[in-house]
Amino acid sequence: MQSSQQKRKTVNPLSAFLLIFQGALVGVGAVLPGISGGVLSVIFGIYKPLMEFLSNPGKTFKIHFPRLFPFFCGYILGFLGIANVLSFFLEKYPDPSVCVFIGLITGMLPSLFREAGEQGRSKGSYISMILCMCVIFALLIGLHMTSIEVSPNFFWYLFCGFCLALSLIAPGMSFSTLLMPLGLYTPFVDGIGHFNLNILVPGAVGAVITVICLAKTVNVLFHKYYSFAFHGIIGIVIAATVMIVPVRSFSAPGSAVLNAFCILAGIGAALALDKFNSQVKAKQ
Repeated sequence: MQSSQQKRKTVNPLSAFLLIFQGALVGVGAVLPGISGGVLSVIFGIYKPLMEFLSNPGKTFKIHFPRLFPFFCGYILGFLGIANVLSFFLEKYPDPSVCVFIGLITGMLPSLFREAGEQGRSKGSYISMILCMCVIFALLIGLHMTSIEVSPNFFWYLFCGFCLALSLIAPGMSFSTLLMPLGLYTPFVDGIGHFNLNILVPGAVGAVITVICLAKTVNVLFHKYYSFAFHGIIGIVIAATVMIVPVRSFSAPGSAVLNAFCILAGIGAALALDKFNSQVKAKQ
């Protein structure tokens, strides 16, 4: 992880545009069912500086904020604006839309794996990856099998905010996957879309408390156990991605071809985005 003593890097207009675009995708991923904003932030290489900033904003402000500001702007745009547009496609064409995201994540896995090995690998790194993968598989399968609805109130919306922040801090933890089994996803997202303060306030409080409590812990893990932590996240990303594959839609030849095309398109876009991102970093 970047040290807080590193020299501050400036952000040129091209890289700022890229960060806004990436932030928008993370914001979209945060709100759409089955997608994890945290996974996308890892894929785009923004996760580590984000955790370092959230865990100690005062100390790392000059280092990370110039890069994170356009990202945050894009995140808000994606969460509140673009997400509404993509929600239309998710409702009308749910399986192809999800397959595009699957392709995006798959296409960025090679660069993610390279970054995970920056400080070397060991048997423990692979054990961490497999263990985290198994835990997420078990958790998400258990949530899919659970169907308990609750009556939304102030304290449940606090919980919604906790889940929303957790989906960014803990990659693979899609807040929609956590809230849907409880019947909280629709009223929470509806309240956000309509700027309902009775929902926004407790949600924001829950999210802030979660960030304060967990961001520093995640940051310490990366500092002290970089390889273990990063490979563990890769395991989480793989498990979370496998769990959103619309398996049933591949049974019909027509939809299978369309879904496969969307996955390939997502992979192609991710590889192009990774190449563009590398070129931008090389120029800085």
